[in-house]
Amino acid sequence: MSARFTYSRWDGTQSGFSMEADEVLGELTDDLLFHGDINAALRRMMREGMQDADGNRIEGLREMMDKIRQRKKEIEESGDLGGVYSEIADALRDIIDEERHAVENSVRDAESSGDERRAQNARDAAMERQFRLDMMPDDLAGLVRELQSYDFESKEAEQRFEEMLDKLRQQMMQQVVDQMADGMQNMGPEDIARMKDMMAALNEMIDKRERGEDPEFEKFMEQFGDFFPENPETLDELLENMAQRMQAMQDFMNSLSPEQRSQLQQLSDQLMEDMDLNWQMQQLGQKLSQMFPQPGGDQGYNFRGEQPMDMQQAMQAMQEMGQLTDMENMLQQASNPAQLSEVDIDKVRELLGEGSAQSLERLAEMTKVLEEAGLVHRKEGKLELTPRGLRAIGNNALREMFSRISRDKLGQHRMPAEGMGHERTYDSKPYEFGDPFRLDLQRTIRNAIGRQGSGTPVRLTPDDFEIERTEHTTRASTVLLLDLSFSMVQADRFVPAKKVAIAMHSLISSQFPRDFLSIIGFSSIAYPLKPDELPEVSWDREYGTNMHHAFALARKQLAGQPGTKQILMITDGEPTSHITPEGYPLFTYPYIQESVEYAIREVMRCTKDNITINSFVLDASGQLRSIIEQMTQINKGRAFFTSADNLGEYMLVDFFENRRKMSRSR
Repeated sequence: MSARFTYSRWDGTQSGFSMEADEVLGELTDDLLFHGDINAALRRMMREGMQDADGNRIEGLREMMDKIRQRKKEIEESGDLGGVYSEIADALRDIIDEERHAVENSVRDAESSGDERRAQNARDAAMERQFRLDMMPDDLAGLVRELQSYDFESKEAEQRFEEMLDKLRQQMMQQVVDQMADGMQNMGPEDIARMKDMMAALNEMIDKRERGEDPEFEKFMEQFGDFFPENPETLDELLENMAQRMQAMQDFMNSLSPEQRSQLQQLSDQLMEDMDLNWQMQQLGQKLSQMFPQPGGDQGYNFRGEQPMDMQQAMQAMQEMGQLTDMENMLQQASNPAQLSEVDIDKVRELLGEGSAQSLERLAEMTKVLEEAGLVHRKEGKLELTPRGLRAIGNNALREMFSRISRDKLGQHRMPAEGMGHERTYDSKPYEFGDPFRLDLQRTIRNAIGRQGSGTPVRLTPDDFEIERTEHTTRASTVLLLDLSFSMVQADRFVPAKKVAIAMHSLISSQFPRDFLSIIGFSSIAYPLKPDELPEVSWDREYGTNMHHAFALARKQLAGQPGTKQILMITDGEPTSHITPEGYPLFTYPYIQESVEYAIREVMRCTKDNITINSFVLDASGQLRSIIEQMTQINKGRAFFTSADNLGEYMLVDFFENRRKMSRSR
């Protein structure tokens, strides 16, 4: 059954189009050609981001990590963590002050009663209470301990103290369970006992799983699920949530001054001991630390705001800082786009915004899009270009070169009359972009029937198309010499030159398939390059421009080839290297006349063999221009002195003009 589609007016709520493979490959091309590694190019695009076909910015990981660091800075400047310590200390001082006032009022009331005995008893009791209050320790834990055994005169002060202890106990428990849990509200003795049961059951559940037994997670949630309103679906999810909260508490403690940290730690230990939870908490903390190790766990944050924070604000800030730090670490460790699929998109949306979440989704699918389109495949764990990917890069480079040429120079680069200058070979080939659309109808229909089976109607797809091969009455044999010396990189000439080589291969293999084309790279020595190696070829990290060896190797390859023979050389330097009679490369800089003479001798041999040499010289100096003009005078070829920006235009114009001359000469 054919696919059905529903169309509607765009109203801003529909999901956008997915990233196109050609769009991704187009963005990767220059980086791929420069470094010669599709994996490294993907990593760099992942870090730097890109513009999509609609001009929308897709954020890279660098931008996202900048957002993370900026948000962490804002949190650190939002408040003062010392406010938590001050809040507890101030509350205790207020309670003591209230108690002192109550003691003084009690003495006044007794003295105003006229009962001397009552007044004396009140003065004695007040003296004892004031003495105990004066001798209260300065540290928080000691102060709480003394007040717990103190006989309050003020019922209001005593009530405030008990309420404060309950609040602190609840805050301590937030290390383990969600602060909004029902079991955390207004904890009484029964709630504390149930909390101990929950902790014991949780530790036992972890022990069971370590022994290979069923931890009975569902049973645990039925009994204690109200402590976890986030409703974790697995034991791992529950433990991870608890580990994050305990880490937030540890980060908070590490961010305090040493004195504040010591006093709050003692207070926490004392309250836990009061609730008989210390041992269970220690056991759980050790297990969670082993299961979820935190890098840099002993480091705190530098909070430097002026607004004092209370415990709830501090814990919320710590949890967000922890989430931002975890996300930053994950993004830093991502070595390829596929790993980004492990990042929690909803958490990215919550912390960094919708734009970053959408960008991360699109970055994560880059590799998948390229693989599904057949442009790359995996080999021994690494991505490599497929033949289709190589053709796509060649076609992209060719289109880019054509787009630079004004239409009145080359038109559509086709002969104006059908059938002129070609003859059929009675053979066919699958249609490729740029081929003349001369369908071999019989083979095309046969392909469609083979794909979908017999029966009518026969439905054609582009993959079914086969075209008639035609033999050009003019054939050419071409060797392209590509300078790979280090100087090509220094002035950003390498990528344009390499792109031209790929484009010329794409052009000749598609438009002139009967032609011979070879590519030779040269620096201190020359060597042949296979077309499928071109995208991954990098510059030679050696000095030397060995025209002598390049011309010699090209002349040998053209020997015995049919048709017009030509060498197209792309270079930016004088001959600074040649092959000695002993067969070794000799490099000298500045160049010596001997290297020039060796190159000119090969030019003379090429001329004798009817091989035309056309040189495309980038940013030529006066000395290089003189040498190339001397070679051109000997060979009667052409020399083009241009820049990397215009190299492709010059080569295309020269190539097609040469083809026209060849056709007219026949």
